[in-house]
Amino acid sequence: MESESFKLTKTFIGKQVEVIIDRPIGSKHPKHSFLYEVNYGYIKDVIAPDGEDLDAYFLGVDKPLEKAEGRVIAIIHRADNDDDKLVVVPYGVSMSDKEIFKQVSFQEQWFQSSVVRK
Repeated sequence: MESESFKLTKTFIGKQVEVIIDRPIGSKHPKHSFLYEVNYGYIKDVIAPDGEDLDAYFLGVDKPLEKAEGRVIAIIHRADNDDDKLVVVPYGVSMSDKEIFKQVSFQEQWFQSSVVRK
């Protein structure tokens, strides 16, 4: 059975979105001690099952951003946590599953996460 988060996030694969970056590269997680190694934010006005805006990693840019537009190329599916994340990249950028997971592992290492494309 698919989680609510998975059902929501998979509808975004291939779509264009704007990500509001509230945790830019180099910022510290508000509750835990790790630093964000990529830009991380949310899709405004799309409420995830946790009651918050839908989370997104914005990959393919190595400088801090405030917001960015791009295409959803995958999702990070958490088998042990109903809080899947979108993977968004600038137009024209592509990444392998291995490249994606390497970039998000700073946070995903504590979950049973996988990269899903469809």
